[in-house]
Amino acid sequence: MPSLFRSVKSNDDPAGKGLLLKCYQQLIDEGHIQKDLQQIQIIHRLQQLIADILEQIEWNKQSAVVRWVSADRKAVKGVYIFGDVGRGKSMLMDLFFDTCPIKSKRRVHFHAFMQEIHDYMHQWRSMNEGDPLPALAEKITASERLLCFDEFHVTDIADAMLLARLFTRLFEQGVIVVATSNQHPDDLYKNGLQRELFLPFIALLKKSSDLVELAAKEDYRLLHIKSMKTTFYCEVSGGHEFLQQSFNELSNGGKIETKVLKFKGRRIVFTTVHSDILMTSFDALCGKELAAIDFLAISQEFSTILLADIPRFSADIRDQVRRFVTLIDMVYEHNVKLICTASLPIEQFYFEDPDFDFKRTRSRLFEMQSEKYFQNQHLA
Repeated sequence: MPSLFRSVKSNDDPAGKGLLLKCYQQLIDEGHIQKDLQQIQIIHRLQQLIADILEQIEWNKQSAVVRWVSADRKAVKGVYIFGDVGRGKSMLMDLFFDTCPIKSKRRVHFHAFMQEIHDYMHQWRSMNEGDPLPALAEKITASERLLCFDEFHVTDIADAMLLARLFTRLFEQGVIVVATSNQHPDDLYKNGLQRELFLPFIALLKKSSDLVELAAKEDYRLLHIKSMKTTFYCEVSGGHEFLQQSFNELSNGGKIETKVLKFKGRRIVFTTVHSDILMTSFDALCGKELAAIDFLAISQEFSTILLADIPRFSADIRDQVRRFVTLIDMVYEHNVKLICTASLPIEQFYFEDPDFDFKRTRSRLFEMQSEKYFQNQHLA
């Protein structure tokens, strides 16, 4: 997807001074977002971080003698942005990432990053003995000076035990972290198994980052959904455009990513993802041999799902209908917002089968279009 702020060129501002705010203002001028004072405060903090990074790079270019006689420099602190869903955290980080004029940077969903870490450690141990962390940290620092993590959260004890050891090495090597999260660091892995072993990482994160709360009053994602005439589009034409426009507006035109969900030896690949927003199709979810545990993982991972091309149900696609029933059960129980295109309106959805209750599915689809349902917080 082309950038929404493509007309603002970094060549016009090679040091990145003020570019971030210009890009933010351009999104406002073009009607993509609304001006928000809380977001602007964070924009200024991120702009300062760009200046700090560039200043550090210039200092590192000095000779060893100059650096030795000059005053000790403090390590550049990253930024940890936390707040409720729909406030624009991911959008702000995308703007920061795109305007930070260094090459050794990476933006990645935190869950995907941890999957890569575990895969690397498993592969390393298959060929070596000992602790893989030094080699892992060296590999990361060799290519990335800036790491931007979207959706920073910890639910797995294996991740919790690993983070302090890994990030101690990364921070010692000068890696800077910018992260978005729905949780304050003190609430990460709350009530998790052996959480006391995770507390050193929380202290490390707070020491190495400025904690910034995005306390915007509006849930912009919810405002968009509530402004829609329908979240269940069933016109003869225009369905693709409806979903694409909805995805663009919900993501503020942000980056499209590929996300791989891995669990119990299974892999599910999604190619149109932004943060916790997924655009996919009926066939991609219900036309494959996915089970309840798969739909559970999907419902926990994504707060909003845009689902294309729900067909007219018949006995010929009984297995797909059964999976659709399970999918709706899972997304409903986790308060996932569902926007979809279908061949028929909900009131014409019928399917008789003794093995599953389609009337419940139909009822839930109606409820999932209500403002009361929209207000429910996603259960990850």
